[in-house]
Amino acid sequence: MPHLNRHNAYSSLMERLNRFPQGAPPSELLTKILALLFTEKEAKLVGQLPMHPFSPAKAAEIWRVREVEAFRTLEDLAKRALLLDAEHDGEKLYVLPPPMAGFFEFSLMRVRADIDQAALSLLLYQYLNQEQEFISRLFIEGRTRIGRIMVGENEVPPAHITRVYNYERASEVIKEAKKIGVGTCYCRHKMQHLGRACAAPMETCMVFGPVADSLIRHGHARAIDSVKCLDLLQQAREHNLVQFGENVQGGLSFICNCCSCCCEALIAARKFCNVQPVHSTNFIAELTATECSGCGRCIDACPAEAVRLISANAPQHPWLRRCVQDSERCLGCGVCVRVCRSAAITLKPRAERVITPVDSAHRIVLMALEQGKLQHLIWDNRALVSHRAMAAIVGAILKLPPVKQALVRSQLGSHYLQGVIERHAERSSKTCYRY
Repeated sequence: MPHLNRHNAYSSLMERLNRFPQGAPPSELLTKILALLFTEKEAKLVGQLPMHPFSPAKAAEIWRVREVEAFRTLEDLAKRALLLDAEHDGEKLYVLPPPMAGFFEFSLMRVRADIDQAALSLLLYQYLNQEQEFISRLFIEGRTRIGRIMVGENEVPPAHITRVYNYERASEVIKEAKKIGVGTCYCRHKMQHLGRACAAPMETCMVFGPVADSLIRHGHARAIDSVKCLDLLQQAREHNLVQFGENVQGGLSFICNCCSCCCEALIAARKFCNVQPVHSTNFIAELTATECSGCGRCIDACPAEAVRLISANAPQHPWLRRCVQDSERCLGCGVCVRVCRSAAITLKPRAERVITPVDSAHRIVLMALEQGKLQHLIWDNRALVSHRAMAAIVGAILKLPPVKQALVRSQLGSHYLQGVIERHAERSSKTCYRY
């Protein structure tokens, strides 16, 4: 019977995690991962939490305990980075982050003694790299991705630099951030426990805004200013690491500085390249074959395996090689441009721009819509949705194109939302007519 109760507790938590677009397919491996992070009691409690930010009073109401007891439990979970917390209008609020990008990464952003990080690393590696259902669902389902590649600003030709928006520049994201934290790279830390980490710098995981604030206060990230963060960015680029940021225009919560050997996003980019598992930049590398010396430096540096060496077919020089490019695999990061000594590679704008969601609410609504999970965001059975959360979701829906708004209506069957969308469309048409 205890084993059955244990299974039910973690099953409840897994069901809760999968209500969110960035869910995690249930499996025995996931149960073991969650058991390392949550006690059975915690798993049962967290499985009841709402999707949206909530107060200790709301948690106490759901759990049917005193508010002070709920507060202690929530604080303990936040201290272990299993929940994120923040002050809003003088009220303490908490939210359960998704597994990725979320508490999986947070668990390895610093060296900790309260969990067995070696055992956790092995389980995460097996769950992400061997079972593959989670990683394929995370990077393949739908069309909107969690993250996007950020272009190397110094590798963009001067003639095209005006095409790079501020939200596409890692340096500008850093300069504009109100709060910055840095922690250990989750991917390389995990591989270090498996004896397979590379020599790239470890302290390169950058977090911003409210996420940074929570992780810094609880000791999972180190607070730094923009100057020091820009220094870390430069160090990462000197090691030819690729910047991978949250797929939003405003309010980015993270930028990872990724190596091709350890980073799950870049591994997925190679493994599932035909379905574009991560959003590329708005640039693509262009190779001038006549300038190529065949040195192969770009091949070693490319995180997407978008370049390979072939024979130059020169009878007088049978040893001569040259590079050929697979444009379909190119992420447009610019690392190949950085390492090319013969200036044979340049970045050029893509024919069609990659569309980036406005903010996290917009991205989450798009992902939920594409995965048939939007109802979980609108109607959260575990708690009444706050006005702020509902306003953010409806606002994100109103930013969708008409075709996707129609899909929202068909999925939800909500007369209320249909009325809101129709009134918004009517006001928009009047505004367009006037101006």
